[in-house]
Amino acid sequence: MLSASRVEANIPASDLQRARTFYAEKLGLTPTRELGGEVLMYRTAGGTAFQVYRTDYAGQAGHTIAQWHVDDIEAEVHDLKAKGVTFEVYDMPGVQWDGEIASMQGMGRAAWFKDSEGNILCVDQETSAG
Repeated sequence: MLSASRVEANIPASDLQRARTFYAEKLGLTPTRELGGEVLMYRTAGGTAFQVYRTDYAGQAGHTIAQWHVDDIEAEVHDLKAKGVTFEVYDMPGVQWDGEIASMQGMGRAAWFKDSEGNILCVDQETSAG
């Protein structure tokens, strides 16, 4: 059953070495494994995993393809900006912006950026229950 299975993100890259460098230098991530020079596998300390794979079709999705759930979005945005990550600001109905950080009623806050391959990634902080 799928409900008992793990799910992972697959992130496309047209240049795998460029993507490896971006994920290492900008996001502080190191692959845990490489498969045939075509796939980089990552695992976070939070217990999740994703893959970056080589394809000619990278960067074509016009939507978020992966996001990291963080405890302090301001600190994450600050740290990523210090490493040269540029954040995106989108015109979305019902969203309030404070600089690069969007607030969405009942959903929390988020900030979006593109990786070296043009993929849209996100860091978000959920609204605290209570």
